[in-house]
Amino acid sequence: MSRLNLILATVMLLTGLLISAPAHSGAVPEAGAVPEELTARAQAMPRLHSLLLLHEGEPALSLHLRGPGLSEPANIKSVSKTVLSVLAGMALDRGLIESPDQPVVELLGDRVPAAAADGVAEIRFGHLLSMQAGLQSTSGSNYGRWVQSPDWVAHVLRQPLVDEPGGRMIYSTGTTHLVSAVLHETTGRSTRDLAHDWLGAPLNIRIPDWPRDPQGIHFGGNEMQLSPRALARIGELYRLGGSLNGERILSADWIAASWQPRGHSRWTGHAYGYGWFLTEAAGLPAYYGRGFGGQLLYVVPDAGLTLVVTSDPRPPSPGGRYFRELTDLAEDLVQWVLDDLR
Repeated sequence: MSRLNLILATVMLLTGLLISAPAHSGAVPEAGAVPEELTARAQAMPRLHSLLLLHEGEPALSLHLRGPGLSEPANIKSVSKTVLSVLAGMALDRGLIESPDQPVVELLGDRVPAAAADGVAEIRFGHLLSMQAGLQSTSGSNYGRWVQSPDWVAHVLRQPLVDEPGGRMIYSTGTTHLVSAVLHETTGRSTRDLAHDWLGAPLNIRIPDWPRDPQGIHFGGNEMQLSPRALARIGELYRLGGSLNGERILSADWIAASWQPRGHSRWTGHAYGYGWFLTEAAGLPAYYGRGFGGQLLYVVPDAGLTLVVTSDPRPPSPGGRYFRELTDLAEDLVQWVLDDLR
């Protein structure tokens, strides 16, 4: 082996050891130089498992403190709703669903119970994705009763309408579970198989199986397991307008529709599109998916930034304070990108 090749091999070995360092090793700056103050803030968060920051597709910071590693599946909780919206867009791109305005009862067919709530016929597919179905929520105090029911789809559709379809945003995992049921019904395939073929294969990411309801429909909006690196690939797909490595995977029109404000969160005031919350970071449009316990996929296209955070998913919830700490950190990272990398 030549001296040059020996040097290169040694560098590659040391780089590999650094990147695969154990959890207690803390931050690994892979590109650029993230300010120590920002890294220290992240390390001081006791629930934080990992943080992966990409700038223009390249890792600017890889931080693994505890829990699953950056390449290992982690429970992304309600960020699953964001991933489900990707699959919905792919079904629309393929013509398997006509449009977001298609009635849900038409798409679900025999899965609609005879005792469905009055007004269910007015619910459109897009209302499910924006959580504007008008149905009483199955989240919060109603969650346990819903997931213990013998038919999750029927249980959701029997809930009374507390607002008109297309009205205010009502956060409800039961509503997004209907999206999974629609995908299952209209394609004749499981939501997991669709995720594997439509998303996993072209993005070269692993999508493990996740829980199903009593009828075999994959949980729509919770309990998906994705690694931070896999989730970052999905964020990059959106940041780049639906294409990766020159391959069109998702239509740019669907991304634009997903990032159009439709309802608003009663807790944060942030707008909500199709599976994505909308906000600003350092004065730039920012889009994110959020999950219980501090799971986060955060995309700021104008800064060339994608951020993934995984945290301890176990109850009790750390509440809004931890989420604010995460989003404040995200905004400061965006500002750092604007100040130091441009």
